[in-house]
Amino acid sequence: MTLQHVPRRANSIADFCALVGVELGPTAWHQITQDQIRAFADMTGDHQWIHVDEERASRSTFGSTLAHGLYVLSLGPGLMSSLLTFEGFSRSLNYGYNRVRFPSPTPVGSSIRMRAMVTSVVEIDGGADVITTRTFERRGTTKPVCVVENVGRYYE
Repeated sequence: MTLQHVPRRANSIADFCALVGVELGPTAWHQITQDQIRAFADMTGDHQWIHVDEERASRSTFGSTLAHGLYVLSLGPGLMSSLLTFEGFSRSLNYGYNRVRFPSPTPVGSSIRMRAMVTSVVEIDGGADVITTRTFERRGTTKPVCVVENVGRYYE
């Protein structure tokens, strides 16, 4: 039997403050396919061979193509929605990222998931910047493939 993760809810800045230091997740596993990597390459124009040339990449030290680090990062909002929901704000937006790192590669066929933690809430006029540290893990390895601080801006 697989337990389903129930997302936490934040309906106010106070709710975010109560989540500081609380681990959210992990999400379900997400498998990285060559079609996804190719679509991301087409969308961004980043056709570096390590991402799209399967034959050449098979002869590299990695043995296969690799997902773009930015592709992995772009999965964050979708994965985060399974960890945390928020309502009751007049508006919210992705304000940016701090300290984006890709400590380990993500070969095609990898399964990744994400854990998150609200690390700080900084009040601003009418709302708050909520800093969430997101860690993307690859099945079968201990080193994360991406670690990032996301800054979400929420107005009450």
